[in-house]
Amino acid sequence: MSSPSHPEEPALPGYRAVFRVREFRAVFAAHLLSLLGVVVAEISLTVLVYGLTGSPLLSALTFALGFLPYLAGGTLLASVADRHPARRVLVVCDLVCGACALLMALPGTPVAALLVLRCALAAVAPVFTGTRAAALTDILGEGELYVLGRSVLRIVSQSAMFAGFGAGGLLLAVVSPRRAICLTVLTFLCSALLLRFGTRARPARAAAPGAARATADSLAAARLLLSDRRVRLLMLLFWIPALFVVAPEALAAPYADALGAGPGAVGLMMSAMAVGHVGSELYAGSRLGPRARDRIVLPLAALGVLPLTGYLLLPGLGWALFLLVVSGMSAAYLIGLDRWFVDAVPGELRGRAMTLMTAGLMTAQGVGMALAGLAAEFWPVHHVVAGSGAVGTLCCLVLVGRARRHGVGPGAPAPTEVRDGADRHVTSR
Repeated sequence: MSSPSHPEEPALPGYRAVFRVREFRAVFAAHLLSLLGVVVAEISLTVLVYGLTGSPLLSALTFALGFLPYLAGGTLLASVADRHPARRVLVVCDLVCGACALLMALPGTPVAALLVLRCALAAVAPVFTGTRAAALTDILGEGELYVLGRSVLRIVSQSAMFAGFGAGGLLLAVVSPRRAICLTVLTFLCSALLLRFGTRARPARAAAPGAARATADSLAAARLLLSDRRVRLLMLLFWIPALFVVAPEALAAPYADALGAGPGAVGLMMSAMAVGHVGSELYAGSRLGPRARDRIVLPLAALGVLPLTGYLLLPGLGWALFLLVVSGMSAAYLIGLDRWFVDAVPGELRGRAMTLMTAGLMTAQGVGMALAGLAAEFWPVHHVVAGSGAVGTLCCLVLVGRARRHGVGPGAPAPTEVRDGADRHVTSR
């Protein structure tokens, strides 16, 4: 499948166009509900575990477990996204998550079981996200509407960074953590109903293997995708910036403490990057055409974490927020990168590719947070954030240089054929 060219700039459909598609409205509403459920579960479970144990370590581990199982779920379960009908996969994932949340809410569930259930939620998440991303190409097509649909879902996710946790905190002020988690059960059930009755039944993208072969099939697909230079570079363009950009969020609390600012400053710093992300992506989606989005992908991917080097000067709260917003604005490159990625991956591998990409993205963020925290044990926080910006920029420049050298993006070489078991897939080398 060759990359699209844009000989003429067509009239831009805009974000309103995706909401005219009935199935997308159901997907959007389900996404909003399940996202609300996840946010409430995260904050409620953290409070619950801390209340039961009094351990800051176990409380923090509850958050970390939201990232760590992504890699296992995304690599071992990826075949589910293509080998079974998308609607069935999405509904079952929601029901599994709802069941896990219900068990969390039961009185007497021990802490160890709560952590295991948190892992289960995180392991299912990349399968759900990858399947939904691939299903959007069936609902919206592979063109401009798909790009805008993905953008809308990502904007909603980012908005949860500065709205969802605040709402969850207000909820916990009036109900207990276990009762708050009951709301999560309800949101997952409503999401399942919306997806079941609001989207069409479509066949699986590829034949389903036997149960014993499912894991082997997932690993084989991961090897196939990562062995393709173009797909591998595109995945790295998602992953590498994310590895470094999370440092200031991971270290927001100690940095605010170093400035002598209060807890409110922590919330502002943790939401500033998301504000920049939402604003820039809304602009790119509504005002820029396909050509312009293609042009900004590599420059923004290369320089997106560069503003973090300004932390070397130990900026005050106002300047720190400015640097974070500017860095967050670079995420506008994702709207163009989404298009490149869907064009690079064959349709029958698309669900597995989206699942693997999502798993890698979340894992990169989790690793980045852990490394930033570890480094802050030995160096001042502002040096760690600045170092993350400097090292990250160097790594991104090298990656973008390789992407340019190998023709990643529009005008990429024509694809060649490779074989994956009994299926024939088209991919570029």
